[in-house]
Amino acid sequence: MRLTFLKPALLAALWLATAGLAHAAAPLPALGTDSKQNTVSGLSSGAFMAAQFSVANSAAVAGAGIVAGGPFYCAGLGGLNGAERFLMTATTQCMRPLGAAPSGAAAWQAAQKFAGQGLIDPVDNIQRQRLYIFTGASDSIVLPKVVAQTRAFYQSAGVPDAQVRYVDNVNAGHALITANSTDLACPANAAPNLNNCGFFQSQDILRQLYGALKPPAAKLSGQLQDFDQTEFSKQGYTGLAAIGHVYIPAACAKDSCRAHVVFHGCTQEDSRIGTRFYATTGYNEIADSNRIVVLYPQIKSDPKRNPQGCWDFWGYSSQDPVNPDYYAKNAPQMAAIRAMLDRLNSRRR
Repeated sequence: MRLTFLKPALLAALWLATAGLAHAAAPLPALGTDSKQNTVSGLSSGAFMAAQFSVANSAAVAGAGIVAGGPFYCAGLGGLNGAERFLMTATTQCMRPLGAAPSGAAAWQAAQKFAGQGLIDPVDNIQRQRLYIFTGASDSIVLPKVVAQTRAFYQSAGVPDAQVRYVDNVNAGHALITANSTDLACPANAAPNLNNCGFFQSQDILRQLYGALKPPAAKLSGQLQDFDQTEFSKQGYTGLAAIGHVYIPAACAKDSCRAHVVFHGCTQEDSRIGTRFYATTGYNEIADSNRIVVLYPQIKSDPKRNPQGCWDFWGYSSQDPVNPDYYAKNAPQMAAIRAMLDRLNSRRR
């Protein structure tokens, strides 16, 4: 995750260029996926999003894979003050804190409060979720002590240890891990944040969230499709790109399947790295042989609000950034992704 700022002229050019990339895309199809087996995962800002989405929508999400991400409501924790406190906490204490990281126990207290206010689902649902939590031993972007508090959050929530796989012994940098020879060396902390450590982390995530799975397909049977994200952004600013992507195994065109949402990290949207995140990270291969539809929603970089193309875990999409609602079910990005999941879960038309 990179929240540093590029030169304004370059950002403006990038934004204008990507705005012109949108093309007509079909609506996201209704596939009748099993609403009891929805899962999510993500890297970096996508990991923060996976955590907050699965907590806020815990009645509809069975598990989450969190790679280099902090606990629920991280940007709202800590002792900073002022109008920019959520952004400042997100870019300091939730990434490279000088002292202790924001507390997982405090995040659990916040979740209970928000549930009591009806802003998120009842927190008792969290206890049934399955979790994969990963921090690279060489990660210098989101430090391991931050990710440790993500595990502490779920411990506070009462998730049994048997349902959590916590990995902190791989000498990886800040990245989603692959076995691709063209990706960066395992300890790297650099864009595009796809590192070759000799295994496909995506497949470990799905095995943890779903249990025993068949081996990945050697050849894909299904289709990787573009879909129109604009219909999910009609309530105002969401920060979503016009086009998202979905992998639909051939079996899922007719048979019952499951749905998994993957949130890319900062600077990993398709306008920067093309198809690499959603076509080469190993999700599609194991999904193909196990009847899992994989949704890859996309953020659009915005030179003013979100120059690095991050998912919102501090409030840039909120109408009131001083008092943001990014963590709540009805927040712009949260509601949009939930609507996408609901579409996949809906009966075929």
